[in-house]
Amino acid sequence: MILAGDVGGTKTVLALFEERRGGFEIVRDVTEPSREFPSLDGMIRRFLDSAPAPKIAAACFGVAGAVIDGRCVTTNLPWTVDEKALVETVPTPRVKLLNDLEAAAWGVMNLPAEELATLQAGSRRRGNMVLIAAGTGLGEALIVWEGSHPHVIASEGGHADFAPRTEREIQLLTFLRREFGHVSYERVLSGPGLFNIYRFLRDTSGTPEPAWLKERLASGDRSAVLSAAALAGEHSLCVEALELFISIYGAEAGNLALKAVAVGGVYVGGGIAPKIRARLLDGGFVGAFRDKGRFAPLMESIPVYLALNPRVPLLGAALVAAEMHRAGFAVPSRGTTTTP
Repeated sequence: MILAGDVGGTKTVLALFEERRGGFEIVRDVTEPSREFPSLDGMIRRFLDSAPAPKIAAACFGVAGAVIDGRCVTTNLPWTVDEKALVETVPTPRVKLLNDLEAAAWGVMNLPAEELATLQAGSRRRGNMVLIAAGTGLGEALIVWEGSHPHVIASEGGHADFAPRTEREIQLLTFLRREFGHVSYERVLSGPGLFNIYRFLRDTSGTPEPAWLKERLASGDRSAVLSAAALAGEHSLCVEALELFISIYGAEAGNLALKAVAVGGVYVGGGIAPKIRARLLDGGFVGAFRDKGRFAPLMESIPVYLALNPRVPLLGAALVAAEMHRAGFAVPSRGTTTTP
């Protein structure tokens, strides 16, 4: 049995997997609000104690934050997660922490074609790849080739400086700097980031916020409220906020592709992108992705895929745990790459 986890700022998913018919099947899983628990250890303990104790061969957890020497101080949670402490909780000596996008990268490389949507066909070829994923935060990872095998490199690129490209984006940066000081891409490309963009447009455009929208924003998930209103065309501020979000998202995906020379492809993951799939296909994302001056022809040749499976990080963590079990603690050095 394999124990895997996807630990996010909003929710955490834990699952037990069994390897069957050459693949993995979930035997039991749970999704918990992360902030309702004082630690990951306590959440795991409750999950394992809720049924007869399984025999666990290995465990791996993708965590939203930088993992250094087996330890992570989570970015959007008041948690410190440590492999050594988890060994005391999970009944196996094979426990591994990964950055959540590192886990997701292993997962996305193993998705079947039907769980990927093409945003830009490009030219299929083997080479470096990247993954960018906006959700509670913004995650980025690189997939580079070493000989005949891909190798995943975690990053904290989502916390790099936001680089505006237009006069309106410069105004957005100025607006957010007054509040946050340092403005990272995560301040713009995330669930809270979409709300930040909306606040900027609301407070600087002179367009009034209708009472129904104010009420929804006060009582629900603000990112989901804004996305739904934009997709339905219910208010111009919401539509404009989502359009600006998508344009900046495409531009940063292009930045990441350039840094890795990701001719093998760009994957867009996270919880937000599948929900706004129709708008991502409208051309604003790809237009901003390609808008790289003299490198525009290269950008046009890079395949861009949208990952539709929301459990990609969980799948990747399970794959890493299974490889650890087979190889004896070794992090996997090989994977398969699927393109539509």
